[in-house]
Amino acid sequence: MSEKTYFVHESSYIDEPCIIGKETKIWHFSHIMKNCIIGERCNIGQNVVISPEVSLGNNVKIQNNVSVYTGVTCEDDVFLGPSCVFTNVINPRSFIERKDEYRKTIVGKGASIGANATIVCGHNIGKFAFVGAGAVVTKDIPDFALVVGNPSKVIGYVCKCGDKLDMSTGNPIICKSCGEKYEMSDGMLSFKESI
Repeated sequence: MSEKTYFVHESSYIDEPCIIGKETKIWHFSHIMKNCIIGERCNIGQNVVISPEVSLGNNVKIQNNVSVYTGVTCEDDVFLGPSCVFTNVINPRSFIERKDEYRKTIVGKGASIGANATIVCGHNIGKFAFVGAGAVVTKDIPDFALVVGNPSKVIGYVCKCGDKLDMSTGNPIICKSCGEKYEMSDGMLSFKESI
């Protein structure tokens, strides 16, 4: 029998089979359901549910009271703020089983979702995007976009370091905090290089 390379608090439940990467920490009162894949160095806070067949990349941080439902994939370095909410069926009814209608949601590498935000299923969050606290996501969010409100709207763009970019300078757009360079083309912001 191989030695466990991750930490699970004694109050949490892990349903087998599932894969949990080394140095991951699963804290109080959490439930990891079968057939999940959880990467290395993840931190899963208190009272978190990871539903069957969810996939989490490496270094994913999930704060307290989050449920990540079947159909959700979080790529590497994703941050899920306290009590943010995912859905997986567009029109749920307690008396109709719709498990064959789950819609997929992908949260791109490095994206952050703020506290109490709601992600309606079938909508993807772009790489390094930032969903503000309490936002309700009802459509796809582009890479690096900063969205707030209900329904959420793009109000700007953020650097991969998380600071808001000054879009008024034109291309190249340079982050004042870390010096990363970006270019806006055809309504899409893309990462260029460090200066």
